[in-house]
Amino acid sequence: MTQTVLIGLDGATFTVLDGFMKDQPGEGVVMPFLARMIETGYSGTLASTAHPLTPPAWTTVCTGRTPGAHGIYDFVRFEDLGDDVFFTLYDARDIRVETIWQIASHAGKTIASLNFPMMSPPPEVRGALVPGFVSWKHLRRNMYPQALFDRIKAIPGFDAKELSWDFEREGQIGDVMEDSELYRWVENHLPRDRQWFNIARTLLEEDDPDLFAVMLDGTDKIQHQAWHVLDPELWDPAKGEDARAVRALVLQYFRELDGYIEALVTAAGPEAHVIIVSDHGFTGAAKVVRINEHLGRLGYLEWRASDGSEQSRRRDMANFANLDWTRSRAFCPTPSSNGIVIRRKSEKFPGGVTEAEYESFREKLIEDLMKLTDPDTGAPVIKEILKREEAFPGAAMEESPDLTLILCDHGFVSVRNRAPTVVTRPVPLGTHHPDGIFVMTGPGVENRSGQHLSIVDTTAIMAHALGLEIPADFEGRVPATLYDPDWRAENPVRIGAARAEAGAGAVSTSKEDASAEQKEEMLAQLRLLGYIED
Repeated sequence: MTQTVLIGLDGATFTVLDGFMKDQPGEGVVMPFLARMIETGYSGTLASTAHPLTPPAWTTVCTGRTPGAHGIYDFVRFEDLGDDVFFTLYDARDIRVETIWQIASHAGKTIASLNFPMMSPPPEVRGALVPGFVSWKHLRRNMYPQALFDRIKAIPGFDAKELSWDFEREGQIGDVMEDSELYRWVENHLPRDRQWFNIARTLLEEDDPDLFAVMLDGTDKIQHQAWHVLDPELWDPAKGEDARAVRALVLQYFRELDGYIEALVTAAGPEAHVIIVSDHGFTGAAKVVRINEHLGRLGYLEWRASDGSEQSRRRDMANFANLDWTRSRAFCPTPSSNGIVIRRKSEKFPGGVTEAEYESFREKLIEDLMKLTDPDTGAPVIKEILKREEAFPGAAMEESPDLTLILCDHGFVSVRNRAPTVVTRPVPLGTHHPDGIFVMTGPGVENRSGQHLSIVDTTAIMAHALGLEIPADFEGRVPATLYDPDWRAENPVRIGAARAEAGAGAVSTSKEDASAEQKEEMLAQLRLLGYIED
């Protein structure tokens, strides 16, 4: 019998969900089942990782460790070659610690894990693992076990192209779309979650794993682009017909999502502990902050010379740092990172910052960045700057950005070489907020709302709900208020041995095993995402 169910909702926020769980004029109650879960269960906000981004945050859920320990900071990582920088995707082989899927498997538990990013190539587990962020062409070879693909393919309505990541479509996130175009974009995203739900229900009902986990990410994609029809402070029912049509379609998605949650909870049975979490929350971002353009003005970096050609123009507009690497000492590598990298002196880059000057260089950089203001209001556009030892303490800290920027509206920076440095969007786009959601129901769970948890607590709670010892080096805890006293007395929290570096080399495929086709696929995906130039 399934003991624990984890349903991940990428980017879910109570800012949106609160309204959907109430009777709204002309719209009714969009998510009645989630409302009942919260009415009878334990719920509250879930603080994300220091930089609330999908890969590091979901990897924290999967490992119980913050990025400074697990080593995932972004969608892409880079190698500084001195006169150039090489970008490539993070994957499971970069995770420095064991996942909860591996820990549960070693303890004799069966698992099913679906659609979590950074899980490819998959580790060997007792059960099934289908990673997210994988092209449809490589789904079979990236599942564990590979024979699972034939089972999934037999599910009525299965379509691999609908199921997997569409890099070209996702590359449009952040673009301003007319509502008529946005309707088609949202419509194209709905089948993806339906596919994952069909697989989830099949494996839950047929395999009955001890730990079942699925992540649905339509919430994130839709909120990025359709925030203006979701945010209660922005939505106006008197808006045009196209905007009303987009909102109706978005409500359809959330109604279907509520149905997916209900079906999975019902399939798991009344004795299962059900946990619903998001990797981060959401809010609206009105500002565009071109951080590398600003660093160039301050003299910290130099742009690659442009000859006026179309190729040069595309390089300048790409979503990665298009710099003269022989003369740049500090830069932001990607818009998703919100990080500033200080390039250290080395044999490859003799012009880098020396150890002796690092602290003074970093303090001056922080001082200069904090002076950046909004020309419309005169207010600072950077709310806070976190040093790496503050944001990402741990064995993997040296791989993190030296500084992490928190903008005034929590938006992502731009790395493009365009002026002016700060502009205001005509319509706010959805962006990540550090406060996600936590909901839990099941035997012994207290009926409390308005609680405050950390994203690392999720993994400790999962382990405890499975009856496992919580590894001593997990960074989260099981809240004392989560269970009623009788349940807690009968099921005490037990702390086990540390498992810090046990994840190294634990995956079933080595880096050298990647085929030439896979490597080219990775490069093609990066081009579509804008992280490398053509």
